[in-house]
Amino acid sequence: MIVRTLQDLVGTDRDVEAPTFNSRRLLLAKDGCGFSMHDTHLKAGSETYIWYKHHIEAVYCVGGEGEIELIETGKVYPINDGTFYCLDGHEKHWLRAHTDLRMICVFNPPLVGNETHDEEGVYPLLTPDGEEKETAASNP
Repeated sequence: MIVRTLQDLVGTDRDVEAPTFNSRRLLLAKDGCGFSMHDTHLKAGSETYIWYKHHIEAVYCVGGEGEIELIETGKVYPINDGTFYCLDGHEKHWLRAHTDLRMICVFNPPLVGNETHDEEGVYPLLTPDGEEKETAASNP
């Protein structure tokens, strides 16, 4: 059994800061559960371009207001407390926080912990040891 509190993670290597968000990584690949879980805070007024090329992400909003815009279609979905969405098609998107947003995020395959978005908005696909995995060019 794994038990952690959010306070346990603050200021550790599981507390990842980015310009537009802060991700506290509750469960990671090394925990051996087959997925990772994150408590993510998006900063009010921020806009983040994201493409989870190698991961499926499921998100549940537990506070705040914002929106997600799918790049391919231009469709915009409002986000507020109680909204769930899943990027099961590796959709490129903009995530905008109108107020501070608090999101609970689950990733498959699980994140190792130190991932940050690259210039394409992508998290690299890493092994549990933190090494980048080789992927086929056609693999979304």
